[in-house]
Amino acid sequence: MQAVTLFGYAFLSNVALAVLPHEPAVIWYGARIGVWPTTVVATAGTVLAGLVDHRVFVPLIRRAATRAVPRAADPGPATEGPEGPRKSFRAARGLPRLFARAPFAVIALSGLTPLPFFPFKALAFTTGYPLGRYLAAVAARSAPRYALLAWLGVVVRLPTWLIAALFVLLLIPSMRMLLCLRPSAS
Repeated sequence: MQAVTLFGYAFLSNVALAVLPHEPAVIWYGARIGVWPTTVVATAGTVLAGLVDHRVFVPLIRRAATRAVPRAADPGPATEGPEGPRKSFRAARGLPRLFARAPFAVIALSGLTPLPFFPFKALAFTTGYPLGRYLAAVAARSAPRYALLAWLGVVVRLPTWLIAALFVLLLIPSMRMLLCLRPSAS
């Protein structure tokens, strides 16, 4: 039953733009059902979430792209950083360029960073990255991360209150993001 609950939570915490943090749950279940079962079940839930996302968002993006009316030659407002317009523009193009060269590696290695996954997910969807490769990259991204978190749960027995506090702490950035998306009353 715990594996089913973990699978469902891994799915819910990784589908679309989920706001639920998965780290405390993986640490919690790692201590209860073991490192490898936790890793396999959480990775499977994450891969299923990736499948659902790919099946939903890629067709939406393609439809939006075919409906989009080509804009005039106006490149839009220039964004300028402290180092000037050229460097800011190059920095903004860096991740898509890197993704175009090695998409599997970028997705897989994103699991080693504390960065949120949705920018990498968006790049995969907008570039039409194939479903099978995307799911394999998501599995390659998630399995080592979940194994490390589950191992942490086994090695360092965290009290329940501390895991709950970690959950709330990791939920704060998501809540701030959701509050910023709400329409203003003006």
